[in-house]
Amino acid sequence: MSDPRDPMRSAQANMRPSPARRFYESVEVREADGLHALFLDGRGALTPGKTKLASPNRALMERVAEEWARAGETLDPADMPMTRLVNSALDGVAGRMDATRAEIVRYAGSDLLCYRAEGPETLAKRQREAFDPVLDWAAELLGARFVLAAGVRHAAQPAEAIEAFRAAVEAFDDPAALAALSVVTTLTGSAVIALAVARGRLAADEAWRLAHLDEDFQIERWGEDEEAAARRAARWREMAAAAAALGATRPGRPRNC
Repeated sequence: MSDPRDPMRSAQANMRPSPARRFYESVEVREADGLHALFLDGRGALTPGKTKLASPNRALMERVAEEWARAGETLDPADMPMTRLVNSALDGVAGRMDATRAEIVRYAGSDLLCYRAEGPETLAKRQREAFDPVLDWAAELLGARFVLAAGVRHAAQPAEAIEAFRAAVEAFDDPAALAALSVVTTLTGSAVIALAVARGRLAADEAWRLAHLDEDFQIERWGEDEEAAARRAARWREMAAAAAALGATRPGRPRNC
């Protein structure tokens, strides 16, 4: 069982609860107490932790409402990743913002993009072509210059790079945005990829491709396992929802649109 105090786990909580029968007819987002809240049959919805299911960001809550509206006779949590993400943000991450930020920064210390294959050259070339532009972006935008490592040997990152990255993560003060950043970080194994998605440098599918570059190379050579493919498809739904949440909460985007 995962440690309930772990903020990264909190960001991904409620991902596999049991299905339940649909108990409502109407779904809408209303303004309530300065927030945009989900209402089911005219009553405010609550998170599993009994928090009002609401956000200052209307675009985010409209996406939550879409999941509730399209549900059939049974509510399948696997088809409601945005709702689970917002639940986790409100019930978990909101009370542990600093710890969640710190865990994301720790990922940057051993980021996927910094570990390169020693061979074959075909894979190494793909990594250079795919990973280097994102690291160059981080260096130019943030001043975070990461060092590379060959194989699985650990390479300590410069303190200046980590501090520059920490400053970028500190800017995330919305629990939903921070929860989404946490989810993308854990799903891809890369805090740099997650920040690139949050800043609009990478689309969700581009980020997903980078995160699975090595895996896809092996699939080309040896074929794909059906169970592994199913697990990957489930993770992609979580990734897509988190990326959408990052887009909805991106600085500069009006919260009420």
